[in-house]
Order: sequence, then structure tokens, then C-alpha cells
Amino acid sequence: MGSAASETRVQELLDGEEAVQDWQLDRTRAPIATKIVVAGGFGVGKTTLVSAVSEITPLRTEALMTQASADTDDLSATPGKTTTTVAMDFGRITLADDLVLYLFGTPGQQRFWFMWDDLVRGAIGAVVLADTRRLTDCFAALDYFESCGIPYVVAVNHFEGTERYEAEDVREALTVADRIPVLIMDARQRPSVIESLLALVGHALDETPE
Repeated sequence: MGSAASETRVQELLDGEEAVQDWQLDRTRAPIATKIVVAGGFGVGKTTLVSAVSEITPLRTEALMTQASADTDDLSATPGKTTTTVAMDFGRITLADDLVLYLFGTPGQQRFWFMWDDLVRGAIGAVVLADTRRLTDCFAALDYFESCGIPYVVAVNHFEGTERYEAEDVREALTVADRIPVLIMDARQRPSVIESLLALVGHALDETPE
């Protein structure tokens, strides 16, 4: 893949243009399929991220929240939340010529963590979403990917009305190593999500160049 073609494709994505690629019309050419996991705490924006960037109708496994979860799901930071992911979110984006990313969003609540091992199998890396109002919620994901040796980036999803922090302040608060990219993004904005995915792909290549 030429660098000029790659840069053109990235710019099309950032501009919101979805031009058909030559390889998509050639049935003899298979794209490079890459799996990425989107993880983080409850209500941090994983479903929103996948939905914002997917070029296909995203698969969501959301269920209505009931009174039964009132004692375990903290809605203080997201009082308007009425549904929760109970299995996974799934989406797809063609990031560059012949390169397709398949996005798998994990469920955030602890009672669903048993599914993570299956969801991350074969992934080249993960985007760990963080909410500055409740940074401790992303510790479980950080610990998980560190223990698995899977490359990851931390993407701070700033919500409206919340205080904004610099990436390095978040890095210090989470004690994230210097080699791990820490990004500030908006899970609702397609260009912002694409930049985060590009950062992850680049970091994954640096971590596992083979």
C-alpha cells in the first residue's frame, strides 16, 4: 500500500467521504482483516464509539436496564442511560487500502467480564476508554491488557459539562507508562475516533512489528 494512497484514504475518512476502493470491486483480492477491541468501564462510550465510526450498521447487544441492577450499576455520572451492553458491540471500518478494522466493544460491568477472553482472541490491540469523572473504572481494562500483553492506547472520552484535562495529567493519574499513547477524543465524532484507531494501529505495529 503506497503512502500517498494511504494518506488519501485517511483524509477521505476524516472528511466523511466514503469512496469505493478498487479492491472492493475485485473479488480476487481479499483485504487484510484486523481485529480491535474497545474496552472500558460502564457507560464510558464504547457503544457510541463503534456506532460513530462503523461503515456498516453496527451490531449492538443492548438490554434495558431494570431495577435489579440498581445496586451494581452506578448511574450517577450517566443518569440518562437506560440500556447496557450485555455481550458486545460490533462494527467495521475500512481504514486504508486493503485494510479493514473489525471493532469489538466489550461489556463494561464486572458480571460480564467472563466474555473478555473470547472477545480479545486474535485482536492486534485495544482502545481503553476513560471517563475523567471516574478514572478508576478503567483500571480493570488496563490491568487486563497489561497482563495479556496486548498493545493498547488510552482514549479519554470527555463528556459535555466535565472538566477537561491534558493527556499527560490523565497518564499520571492512571500511572500509564510513557510508551502507551494517551489521547483526548470524543466518541461521538467520527474524525476523533478514526484518529484514535490510527494511533492504536501505529502503536500495535511498534509493539509487535513482526
